[in-house]
Amino acid sequence: MLQLGPLAFLSAPILGALLLLPLIWWILRISPPAPRMVRFPAIRLLFGLRQDEETPARTPLWLLLLRMLLAALVILALAHPILNPAVGRIGTGPILIVVDDGWAAARNWPARIAAVDALLDDAERTERPVVLLTTAAAPSGEPPPELSLQRAADVRAAVRALEPKPWPVDRAAAARRLDGLSLDAPASVRWIAEGVEGQDVAVLARRLQRFGRLEVVTDPRAEAARLIRAPRRDGLTLTLVAERAAAIGPERLFMRGLATDGRTVLREELAFAPDATQAETARDLPSEILNALAVLRIDEEPSAGATFLLDEGWRRRPVGIAVSGAVQSGHPLLDDLHYLTRALATYTDLRRGSLSELLDGRLAVIAITDAVTIPDDVRPRLDAWVEAGGVLLRFAGPDLSDGRDDLLPVTLRVGGRALGGALSWSQPQPLSGFAADGPFAGLAPQAEVTVSRQLLAEPSIDLVQKTWASLADGTPLVTGAPNGKGWLVLFHTTASADWSSLPMSGLFVQMLQRIVALSQGVTGGDAEGPLPPVEVLDGAGRLERPTRPIRPIAVSDMLRTAPGPDRPPGFYGDAAGVRAFNLSPSLAALTPFPRDLPGGVAIGTFGRGTAERDLKPWLLVGAVLLALADLMIALGLRGHLTGLGRPLRRTAAVSFVAAAGLAAGLAAGAPLAEAQTAEPSVSEEAALAATLKTHLAYVRTGVADVDRISRAGLGGLSRTLSQRTSIEPGDPIEVDIETDELAFFPLLYWPVMPEQPALTSRAHGRLLAYLQNGGTVLFDTRDQGAVAGTLDLGAQLVTPEGRKLREILRGVNLPSLTPVPPDHVLTKAFYLLHDFPGRWTGGSVWVEATSGNRNDGVSPVIIGGHDWAGAWATGPEGQPLLPVVPGGEQQREMAWRFGVNLVMHVLTGNYKTDQVHVPAILERLGE
Repeated sequence: MLQLGPLAFLSAPILGALLLLPLIWWILRISPPAPRMVRFPAIRLLFGLRQDEETPARTPLWLLLLRMLLAALVILALAHPILNPAVGRIGTGPILIVVDDGWAAARNWPARIAAVDALLDDAERTERPVVLLTTAAAPSGEPPPELSLQRAADVRAAVRALEPKPWPVDRAAAARRLDGLSLDAPASVRWIAEGVEGQDVAVLARRLQRFGRLEVVTDPRAEAARLIRAPRRDGLTLTLVAERAAAIGPERLFMRGLATDGRTVLREELAFAPDATQAETARDLPSEILNALAVLRIDEEPSAGATFLLDEGWRRRPVGIAVSGAVQSGHPLLDDLHYLTRALATYTDLRRGSLSELLDGRLAVIAITDAVTIPDDVRPRLDAWVEAGGVLLRFAGPDLSDGRDDLLPVTLRVGGRALGGALSWSQPQPLSGFAADGPFAGLAPQAEVTVSRQLLAEPSIDLVQKTWASLADGTPLVTGAPNGKGWLVLFHTTASADWSSLPMSGLFVQMLQRIVALSQGVTGGDAEGPLPPVEVLDGAGRLERPTRPIRPIAVSDMLRTAPGPDRPPGFYGDAAGVRAFNLSPSLAALTPFPRDLPGGVAIGTFGRGTAERDLKPWLLVGAVLLALADLMIALGLRGHLTGLGRPLRRTAAVSFVAAAGLAAGLAAGAPLAEAQTAEPSVSEEAALAATLKTHLAYVRTGVADVDRISRAGLGGLSRTLSQRTSIEPGDPIEVDIETDELAFFPLLYWPVMPEQPALTSRAHGRLLAYLQNGGTVLFDTRDQGAVAGTLDLGAQLVTPEGRKLREILRGVNLPSLTPVPPDHVLTKAFYLLHDFPGRWTGGSVWVEATSGNRNDGVSPVIIGGHDWAGAWATGPEGQPLLPVVPGGEQQREMAWRFGVNLVMHVLTGNYKTDQVHVPAILERLGE
């Protein structure tokens, strides 16, 4: 390789062909252009005359210069020039590459791999050996192999297999691995580091400096990894907490809550103050949502640190209702358990059984009515369960009034108190209020709730502290007291409507919600021994079944053990229940990298510096244009262009100047080339392939995880089309609305993300032209039907994705849209469908209201929020990548059918609306 300042030639020997330019000049000079034939009858008089001297015509000087420039461009292109090659920036000698591949590297993982690829490209050009060192422990847990010099091609294969790990890096161990490495010459050392500080940074840096000059490349502070800290729950209030490494000004992020079936049940915005490294938000949520939460994730932050798992002990409050063998009343409204069951069933995992059966399970609350007697052999187990953290909820009644049961928060008087009736002078008492420091604080008493009978508590010094709710005369209605880690709670009236109207009120439901929320989670039934892994997190924060041996972990070790190769974060347990083992509790406060580097270390960030640019394609394009100009000039000199109405020499001169100027601009890196994207997503080869075969395309969002799912989704749909229809599409292609040619693709899948940059006016114009010329765009907001109801882009699109869609379509003359009508072609293009589910279901899908004969009846815009790519997405072996809810694999099949109908509709138009198909369709429908 030959380097001249910022320009390098990968095939420098070919430049020797430039020495042949004088010979080419001489050959071109003595080669006259073809003679021009002019028919003139009088010329026959000159036939037979002998000419003593002949002077050949000379090639014009400007044409010689044009052809010399053409030859020079071809020679320079074959020499493969590179502008700003990486080789000029990393010195000489062997290349030592160090890659941080811990959890914090997952955020910008593609940029890290691209940086390593650039180093390997340079190593291949210069034939320099490479050493690759990763700082996170390998998943296998086995001792890593000794470091040695390798060929760049062999290292590239290892880099392709690299993935971020769901545990922190171990830089001290990496430094020890370097002790066995010996190099014959000073090396160029490049450390691809995480954007957050960790332990032993200085130790590894000083060890690397022994091999040569060290340069560290890391994330910009604004791009460093984010972390979810443990959320807090106070009753029905959920507080979400996120953390960043540096106070870099105001910032917003969104945290998503997922249920066990993958369904999104929560999405909240967290805002960082300009000088804060933590952001939190508190929301009062329905207990149904709190009980369903299983996973918290920061949107578009694919890392184990940005994922927090919630186990049954955190999110669920299973409640058991003790029943006895006594025969209950035949009328449900008189049953002791009727109102209690109705009040608890809406927001808890309700179980019924004997006390012995309930204690064998994992429960947060056990409710006992007066009709249930606690057996003597069960009493010790019940005491231990409460002391371990359970909440025992008791209800008064005639049997409890004898004073023999002492498993209560207060001591009861023998007998009861009747209020109202023929033999009483008093009236039923209303509620007076709730203790300000009790669990019912903030609830409003309802005037219609009255109590006609209750059990009274014996006066005591601490009775006031134990009273959570009282009647108007000051007597307690609900009392509670701690017992070990648990609680004893007593309603001084029955669970039925015999003694009060409280069980028939909405206040009863609210009071029980507060008591259930008071519990600390499930107790009882915990395994004594270590828990085996059920699902574990990978480096991108995705849950997966274990594919390698993983050590079990004891519950007591989860809070004092950091995740690692032998015990990654995830869910551990068995069929009786699982426990969540998270990464963030073991991590110290995030700080930006680097903070403790020794002197003499160069520091850079991803995205800085001038990108390497390959000039060979542009030189070849210039050569082709010059060849075309030469062809036009040759035709003009032969008289074939006289019909243009312009002087021949002027036409040739203008063609020469234009072609030479364009070629010179390309050779020098003209602004035309600079205006293009450095790495177009559709190369020239891909563009050619797109014209030879039908390809499905998706719009690049810039969010790596979303783009990956879009590609996998369209790949899965393409395979389905090949298997079920006559369409044989090629691989999906990623397009950039700003720069790429859209006319190749009949259908664009556009996942709408709030993080997408705003479209420029040029992009809006390209999008509008694509729609007007027959293209179709499927906009997927991926938010479970954000466009439900009447589509008003100014008012109905209220989610972040919806607002981004409104922004995208602001510059587009959008046609009138309507939900897909029952007789639309989409419902019968290939399969007969009634709805169009994706990964989610339930929302509307919108198409053009009246397409008529324009574009053969194909709607230019289709809008929905079902995450179709997530349902279509499959792996290399055809296995689904993401769950679909709530319909499972049957719903995925319907999503594939919608995809087939969509593509058939786009490619065939209103073909299925022809009357010839009506009999077959009616027969299929059974009409």
